[in-house]
Amino acid sequence: MAHPPSSLPLQDRVAIVTGSSRGIGKAIALHLASLGAKLVINYSSNRDQADLVVQEINSSSSSSSANDCPRAISVQANVSDPTQVKSLFDEAERIFGSQVHVLVNSAGVLDSKYPSIANTSLEDFERTFSVNTKGSFLCCKEAANRLKRGGGGRIIMLSSSMIGGLKPGFGAYVASKAAVETMVKILAKELKGTGITANCVAPGPIATEMFYAGKTEEQIQKSIAECPLARLGEPKDVAPVVGFLATDAGEWINGQVIRANGGYV
Repeated sequence: MAHPPSSLPLQDRVAIVTGSSRGIGKAIALHLASLGAKLVINYSSNRDQADLVVQEINSSSSSSSANDCPRAISVQANVSDPTQVKSLFDEAERIFGSQVHVLVNSAGVLDSKYPSIANTSLEDFERTFSVNTKGSFLCCKEAANRLKRGGGGRIIMLSSSMIGGLKPGFGAYVASKAAVETMVKILAKELKGTGITANCVAPGPIATEMFYAGKTEEQIQKSIAECPLARLGEPKDVAPVVGFLATDAGEWINGQVIRANGGYV
């Protein structure tokens, strides 16, 4: 960490990371901050956890202007609500006095009952698609209209390697994420001429609260056994992949899905 601040690849670029109060989103936010970005930490319900992430970023900032303008702020927003998604960008622009460069959508839900499609309630199906698919659509839509043009604009959606794994019990979840991957591939082409890239990062099993919820020890061990590296992934395994895509070095990766899963699929 001996880099002078001016050499950081995301120096003073503004990044919004949804669902970043914990898990993969939190790791991504901390990593982008380490690359010099200013962060909007988005959360839907847990303000305390989001504020802890903000505090961690701001307290580690060596910027002399840290007192004048924070390096990170927290903003509550439900990604399935267009008004709240708009407010995320409004607040980022207001606080940091700049257009947003990077949007990472990490907010997502998974039905921890792992029902078969035949046993998936309409209510659970609609909730999954509301957050995972509609939320991604609204984030993509807002970002496509408002991200910085002419270089450095990055849209990164979190998908799932389960699209390749196709395990029973994940029907609605995988369908919701497959829609996102397709949408992003088209978005990348629609953004021709803007300098904005659009990609998906698709983690495999990652040791987070969402992964562990509802799983037996046997199911957890099975996931570990299916990985050639013989372990669960950790949020820190995913964050650098997103970080690379967010920098200028990642510009030539566009309209792609990168599976970060240790060989699980």
